[in-house]
Amino acid sequence: MKFHIAINLERMDATTNMLEVRDHVIDMVKMADKAGFEIAWAAEHHALEMTIAPNPFQLLTWWADHTDNIRLGCGVANASYWHPINIAGEAAMLDLLSNGRLEMGLGSGAYQREFDRMKPGLQQPDSWRYMQEMLPLVRKLWQGDVEHNGEYWQFPSSTSCPKPLQKEVPMWVAARSPITFDYAVANDCNIMCWPLTLPFSEAEKYRGQLDDAIEKAGAWNGTFALMRHTSVYETEDDRSASIDAVRNVLGKFGNLMMKKGAVVNGFPDSIPLEDLDGNVRVEPNMLEENLMFGSPDTVIKKIQQYESMGVDSFIYYASMGLDMGLQKRSLKSFIDKVMPTFA
Repeated sequence: MKFHIAINLERMDATTNMLEVRDHVIDMVKMADKAGFEIAWAAEHHALEMTIAPNPFQLLTWWADHTDNIRLGCGVANASYWHPINIAGEAAMLDLLSNGRLEMGLGSGAYQREFDRMKPGLQQPDSWRYMQEMLPLVRKLWQGDVEHNGEYWQFPSSTSCPKPLQKEVPMWVAARSPITFDYAVANDCNIMCWPLTLPFSEAEKYRGQLDDAIEKAGAWNGTFALMRHTSVYETEDDRSASIDAVRNVLGKFGNLMMKKGAVVNGFPDSIPLEDLDGNVRVEPNMLEENLMFGSPDTVIKKIQQYESMGVDSFIYYASMGLDMGLQKRSLKSFIDKVMPTFA
C-alpha cells in the first residue's frame, strides 16, 4: 500500500487568518514529503473558501519549491473549464519546474454551482464528455504539433510549450460511474475514487466497476487509489472534534451539491443535516465507521481491509474544517503509528 495526501487551503469562516492557512498547508505537505508519501494532491475549485484552489498547477508549483521527493498531483482539473493548449502548457511547466514530478489528473467536476459560473449552460452530468475529448488531446500536444477539430475545441496546428520533462506523464481520472472506469482503463489512466461518506460497500462497488472495465479492455497496468477523510485520534476530545468538524463540512457540502442554501462571500451556509439525502451519511457513529477515523490500530485495520480489496494507494484527505493543530497531530500519528505497518 502506498500513501498520498490531499489537502486544501480552507476557511470555514472569515475569522481564520489566510496566512495561517497558507503556512499550515505547506507544513502538512512538507511532513508528508519527509514521511515518504508518494503524491500530494491539489484540487481545482472556484469562489469557495472551504476549498481555495483556483489553479492546481500554481499550488503544486509552490509545493514543489518546498519539497524534495513527493510527486505533485493535479487532483483534478475540471476539463470543461480549460482550453487544451492552456492546460497542456500549464501542466508541462509544472513538470519542468518540479524536475519531472507531475501526476496529471482530469475530471468532470462536482458542484453545479461552479458550472453555473465557470461554464454557464453545462450540466454537471454532461461534463464527462469534455474530459474524454481533452485527455488524449493533451497527450498529443505534449508530443508536438496537432490540429484539432473536435466537438468542444477547434484550433489550427499547435503544440504545448514547454514540453513535460517526463517522457510519459502519469495520467489520472477521477471515476465513480462505469462509463468513466471504462474510459480510464481503455486509455491507460490511473484511477482515483472517493466514496464520500458512504460505507465500505461503496468502495467495493467501485472495485467491481474497475474489474468489469479491465475485463472489457483485456488488461490494465494502472493504479487504483481511494480517498477518505482521515483523522487519527487517541483522545475523546480529538474524536469529538473530528466528528463535529466533518459534520459541519457535510452541511456546507450538501448546500453545494443540492443548491439548497446561500453562499456569501465564498462561504456556503450549512443546510440542516436532516435535509441531506441519506441521513445515515452524517450520523456520528456511522461516520466514524465509514471514514478513516479512529485510533492508530483501528485505522490500520481499515487500511488493511482496503488493501485486501485491491486498493493500491490510499489518499489521506486532510481537509474537513478540522482545527489545524489537530490536523497535524493526526498526520503525525498516521506517520508514526500507521505507516510503519505497511512499510
